[in-house]
Amino acid sequence: MTERSFQELTGGDAEGGAGALRVRGVSKSFPGTRALRDVDLDLASAEVHGLVGENGCGKSTLVKIIAGVYQGDTGTVEVGGQKLQASEMSPSTSRQLGIRVVHQDSPIFPTLTVTENLLLGGRFPVRRGGRIDWREARRRAAVVLERFHIEARPDALAADLDFAVRGMVAIARELQDSEEGERGILVLDEPTARLNEEEVDTLLAALRRYAADGQGIVLVTHRLDEVMEVCDRLTVMRDGRVVATRGCEDLDRRTLVEMIVGSALAGEYAAARHEVDAESAGEIVARVRGLSSTTLREIDLDLPAGEIVGLAGVEGSGTSELLQTIYGCHPRAAGTVEVRGRELPAGQVRRARELGVEYVPPDRAADAAFSGMTVRENLSVGELGRYWRNGRMSRSREAADVAELIERFQISPPTGDALMSNLSGGNQQKVVLARAFRREPTLLLLDEPSNGVDVGARAQIHHAIRAAVDKGATALIASSDAEELTRLCDRILIFVEGRITSELRGEGIVRDSVLTLIHQSSDEAESDLSEASA
Repeated sequence: MTERSFQELTGGDAEGGAGALRVRGVSKSFPGTRALRDVDLDLASAEVHGLVGENGCGKSTLVKIIAGVYQGDTGTVEVGGQKLQASEMSPSTSRQLGIRVVHQDSPIFPTLTVTENLLLGGRFPVRRGGRIDWREARRRAAVVLERFHIEARPDALAADLDFAVRGMVAIARELQDSEEGERGILVLDEPTARLNEEEVDTLLAALRRYAADGQGIVLVTHRLDEVMEVCDRLTVMRDGRVVATRGCEDLDRRTLVEMIVGSALAGEYAAARHEVDAESAGEIVARVRGLSSTTLREIDLDLPAGEIVGLAGVEGSGTSELLQTIYGCHPRAAGTVEVRGRELPAGQVRRARELGVEYVPPDRAADAAFSGMTVRENLSVGELGRYWRNGRMSRSREAADVAELIERFQISPPTGDALMSNLSGGNQQKVVLARAFRREPTLLLLDEPSNGVDVGARAQIHHAIRAAVDKGATALIASSDAEELTRLCDRILIFVEGRITSELRGEGIVRDSVLTLIHQSSDEAESDLSEASA
């Protein structure tokens, strides 16, 4: 279809204006799936409006229609009195309506600098003759970085940034124009999924400022505390429909959870932690001695069977690097790792898997999911040998195993033929975890295991972790969500600048304690260690 002009589509001028967003009767179907059913959404100017629901409920599909990435089958999208048919939406018409969208996996180009990433889209200053004024470009980028408290240099390559910093750059790229008075519509799809709590606070404070200045903001998030803290109203979706729109002042967390899942939930963190001490601990599954890398500093660690151990620390503290170094995808400088009494040499991922070690990285899209393949192929990759008999592939056995995993992890849609790219982020995460868990691992290395999943899926994932541990495995979990760690883990190790500086057990596992300890300076941590050893 040839794209028609914005004036022709709206019957108005080409200026994207400020004002309310009105979505009416939007529906969308994909082959075998009806993603949206007659969805209505209202956003007022100067409002932060939460959009919540379980993975696969239709939130991201609705956002992509508003952004013009998808075209709706029916319905309309209207901003400031300018209305388009949902079937006529495109990225250019969405932007001309004044809509700015930061998608869940917003692209940051790794081979470009921070300045180049920030100023994409016609923002580069140009000298006479049409040449880019790079000095001015870097100055403008520095202003944006300072405004959003992003610790990165304008000339740094995006490939060299941590994923949390990349996410902040993607958000700042869209938000920077609002500071200059463009009071349109801002839609954020899971903007905090990869941010630590300090970065989350910075972003939420920015959202409140923009709303106070007249910006209308739609916030899609699974972090319900954020919804309750920053949103004026929220809309709950389930199975492609809107089931409720409520003011946040009228809601408590339990009621909101029940609205999202459609029934009372026993608990988001229903896998209660164990009290594990030296006497009750099982055999040592893994032993780490003197492990060092570019980040880690002489880590000693014993991991007994039947224990969930949490790793807490700010970005770059070493929690993710510990998992990667044990598994073998991050280089060691020194130290040894043993699994079930057998040495795990440095850099040998295949050997790690032979010893029953499974690793789930934090960035599923880049490092774990094969988006162009089906769910069945994602679940079976690496396991095809078990289905070959006499030179032939047993598709029936593979299909039976895949169906069992889909049911066990409640993956939606419940078919192995669905393309991975058509699944919601949370269901992609469940596929990645199911692939790791199917091997009945000895040692689970999980980095942000509930990243971007809803409250129901989080409980399922935590139950699966606890079930594996109850069978004798050990789980080592790095998470930026202090609440997740305190509810799930039997023990929490605090990391500061590559060292384990504190250990929390039993009644000492308290969220405020975790947050206080991870923000210690190196000198404070050294002092605490000296006092503890004395």
